[in-house]
Amino acid sequence: MLIKRKSIEAEANHRSGPTAAAPKKANRKPKFAPVTLSEMDGVRFLHFGTEWVQGAMRLRKPDAIELEYAQQMMAWMLFIDTPQQLVQLGLGTGALTKFCYRHFEDAAVTTVELNPSVIAICESMFKLPANDERLQVLEMDAMDFVNDDNNHGHADAMQVDLYDATARGPVLDSAEFYQACANCLKDDGILTVNLFGDHPSYARNLKAMRFAFDTVLCLPEVHDGNVVALAFKRKPELNFPELYEKAEQIRASTKMPAKSWVNGLKAACDPK
Repeated sequence: MLIKRKSIEAEANHRSGPTAAAPKKANRKPKFAPVTLSEMDGVRFLHFGTEWVQGAMRLRKPDAIELEYAQQMMAWMLFIDTPQQLVQLGLGTGALTKFCYRHFEDAAVTTVELNPSVIAICESMFKLPANDERLQVLEMDAMDFVNDDNNHGHADAMQVDLYDATARGPVLDSAEFYQACANCLKDDGILTVNLFGDHPSYARNLKAMRFAFDTVLCLPEVHDGNVVALAFKRKPELNFPELYEKAEQIRASTKMPAKSWVNGLKAACDPK
């Protein structure tokens, strides 16, 4: 089964009409691929009408993060102990949203998702909690969210996973987008992004991230091409003995393989 994931906002949302002479329609309704499900070996998968997996949930552990690349999206935990504001762009199956909401009880969690059907299916089939004083799932465009001055300077960490049914590369991948993401973070904030390592979009995204962030490091590729990049607004102090200690604490409390994250960061800093 393929795990590669691409932009949740489809290109159809941004195209104009069929001819230049056609009249403009105000507030044109976005078009989305159908939201479909499959199950295998106790795991429920989300699709957008294709074989591409958009997320997964183990039925017996609905609040756990099932996919390895999604676990890597939490690698900012190596550097941030007590976040107050967490932001997720792209809901998927809600795995990251649910984990952050359950694990960081003092943090406000905001998730942005454009497709109302994804929000509905997460509520009905993937155990997404209802919005409350700590959790807000917003139906809106991620670009609009990061460009809103009211959202700037508040987030400790932001996780970006914006992919669609076609697996052709992230839709939001410009330097302007990543600069807006950086603007949403606190001075020592961290961005994690799910990229597609064997696609032309990979180099383009890294270049754009390096325009907006002080340091960008990539973890090793997992699944069928997923590469998670960590973008640091301020250059981090990489004390690897301390990071390994922190990784063991994360493993003990979450069962996620955090030691492999540190190994990946170490390799990224000293490629051979």
